[in-house]
Amino acid sequence: MNNIIKYFNRGLEIVCIFIFAFIVAVGTYQIVTRYVFNSPSTTSEELLTYSFTWLALLSASLVFGKREHMAMTFLYDKMPEKSRRILSIVNEALVFIFAAIVLIYGGISITKLTATQVTASLGIPMSYVYTVVPLSGFITAFYSVINIIKLISKGGKV
Repeated sequence: MNNIIKYFNRGLEIVCIFIFAFIVAVGTYQIVTRYVFNSPSTTSEELLTYSFTWLALLSASLVFGKREHMAMTFLYDKMPEKSRRILSIVNEALVFIFAAIVLIYGGISITKLTATQVTASLGIPMSYVYTVVPLSGFITAFYSVINIIKLISKGGKV
């Protein structure tokens, strides 16, 4: 199972790197067209906004899955090992519930609602933009389940 997670993490890292490189390229294009040619591009503005949204949500899922997110652990570190394990499992379960209700259910709902709307400059359906919300939810829920399994099977260490 660790190999599958390792490859999944690497694939998600590559996607995030690609989106970031795309943002840099489009941002550079926008700067050149605005300040060198004095003709700002409206499509690049939309592309940057939507690409940044995708990057933020996918990279947040990745950081959560790798357990590299910021955490204040001063109370957690003072707890006995058994209490830390229980707290970690409860925390992962709460994240799973949040991902399932808000990101997956809510994301699917908003994606359906925006299927007929199109973006102003690009002319693509807004549902394409909002697809990242349930996608991020599925990834976060997947990581949460994997972390719970590891916490139960390894005695508290992920």
